[in-house]
Amino acid sequence: MRFSTISLSALMLASVATPAFADDAAPPPAITINGTATVVSDYRFRGVSQTDKNVAVQGSITITHESGFYVSVWGSSVDSYVTASQAGHQEVDIIAGYSKTFSGTKIDGGVLYYVYPKSKFLTGDGSSSNFFEPYFDISHTFGPVTAKATVNYAPKQKALALDQGFLSGSSAKEDNVYLAGDFSAAIPNTPVGLTAHIGHNWGPSWLATDATGSKEYTDWGLGATFTYKVLTFGLSYVDTDADFRSPYTNGRLSNAGVVATVGVSF
Repeated sequence: MRFSTISLSALMLASVATPAFADDAAPPPAITINGTATVVSDYRFRGVSQTDKNVAVQGSITITHESGFYVSVWGSSVDSYVTASQAGHQEVDIIAGYSKTFSGTKIDGGVLYYVYPKSKFLTGDGSSSNFFEPYFDISHTFGPVTAKATVNYAPKQKALALDQGFLSGSSAKEDNVYLAGDFSAAIPNTPVGLTAHIGHNWGPSWLATDATGSKEYTDWGLGATFTYKVLTFGLSYVDTDADFRSPYTNGRLSNAGVVATVGVSF
């Protein structure tokens, strides 16, 4: 699951291509459409690998109105343990929100709906893997540095229960809170940027609960990006204090790792 918010890989694709024949005197359009395509060496959601530490292909498209309202669709390949189904290998996030900037301070809030196509469960409840999560963040720019605080709250839903609906007749539901701080800095007169992230997860989640059954953990990361025209290259170090393991191989999916990305924005 993308964290989001709207997510770490999306942070590396902030640039937007400019049409070769744009009229600088023309007013900005009321509606803009932007997209991204990215390849990542490991898709991490809140520090936990969603691809068994393998490569993922991701993409997004966002439609924004001049008022600040936007809708977006983001997708990624994932491993079968994420969807709890051998047939499901995709995650699709549908987002609707509103953002506005006031004197260098930006507010952004909305709802994220996580969808896992072709997920099937023993109970026959194919929708139990899908869930929604409202989010809100506020950021401020101080010269070349931008600081952002984010909170995501997923109300009680079956998708967050640790059995994921596998137990016949199970009706257990759980909620989840994630609080994060992100920092980014552009090195003046260079195409290089630096990023830092720290987040804390409260509440059980089948994708983010360690082997000991702990209901909270912390993740963090440091990264750098290099932008060339519409291309962005990224390298980041990601780690957590959780012990989340693959239900199939028992391999640890939440330990330290280096993630490389290359993406294009248009």
